[in-house]
Amino acid sequence: MLADVAERAGVSLATVSRVMTGRIPVSARTRARVEAAVAELSYRPNAAAQALVNGTSTVVSIITKNTLRWGYAATLQGIEEAARAAGYAVMIAVVESAGSVDLTRAVDSVATRAIAGAVVIDFDEDSAAVLAALHGSVPVVACSGMVKQGQRHPHAYLDDVEGGFKATRHLLSLGHEVVHYIAIPSGAEAGGRERGWRRALEEARVPVPEVVQADYDPLSGFEAARRLPPGVTAVLCGNDEVAIGVVRALNDRGIAVPGGVSVVGFDDQPFAALWSPALTTVRQDFRDLGHRTFAMLEQWIDTGVRPNDSVGTASMIVRESTAPPPARG
Repeated sequence: MLADVAERAGVSLATVSRVMTGRIPVSARTRARVEAAVAELSYRPNAAAQALVNGTSTVVSIITKNTLRWGYAATLQGIEEAARAAGYAVMIAVVESAGSVDLTRAVDSVATRAIAGAVVIDFDEDSAAVLAALHGSVPVVACSGMVKQGQRHPHAYLDDVEGGFKATRHLLSLGHEVVHYIAIPSGAEAGGRERGWRRALEEARVPVPEVVQADYDPLSGFEAARRLPPGVTAVLCGNDEVAIGVVRALNDRGIAVPGGVSVVGFDDQPFAALWSPALTTVRQDFRDLGHRTFAMLEQWIDTGVRPNDSVGTASMIVRESTAPPPARG
């Protein structure tokens, strides 16, 4: 405690505070005594209390719906890495729903804390509701999969629309006449992938089949594959986990991948290259998204100037799970 430091150094609490904040000069001898006492007691000042005194903070808040799913976790990792390198600590607030209680708790994590700024991982409808409810007490930057126009808060983006478009074009270029889509739950992240798929089919003037809905996990992909119509030769999946469930379901029915059906995932999770067959997928750099998001927030904190949006790129990673369609007859 501060009082212990004052007692060890033989000075007043006010003097210790002056040394810790640096706002009022003290003699070199007094400063040395206080610093020695701090070292001996391994004293660590309370960051929030210092922020109230100094008007500054080295803490940023991250608001997210999920901390375990691949895209969320990798983005969190990128934000934390960039924040740590810049000398900031992060405080994570999980928003469980868009209900009034959860929404208020998430907003309060920004509005009532001594923080320098906040990041919202805007991958879902609940986080989007939090973002809409946040106002300008501190700088707030968001990150999202699909590029959205006219946002109140600056965003760092992936480009899910471009990723869905490239994946579908890849399958069409192999000779597949129709590409089916198995979707993850709707929201900013999922909606862009479907939009890119639909755009590629419409530009190619080929049929746009009905979307098959899945969740995020392999089991949901396995079950969704059973709802695909007969004659399918190409499937784009909303993420890699769904894709591995689809591959397993097809194999269980005696349909080879890619000999009978080509399958494309999305995200390029670490297991994608090791799956059998190695998964063709769209690579999304979530860690880079986290780095870019924090860089925008730091720029805003340092300069007071709202940053411009940042848009990343999606790239096709072609592996073993795609091939031309089987010969007819």
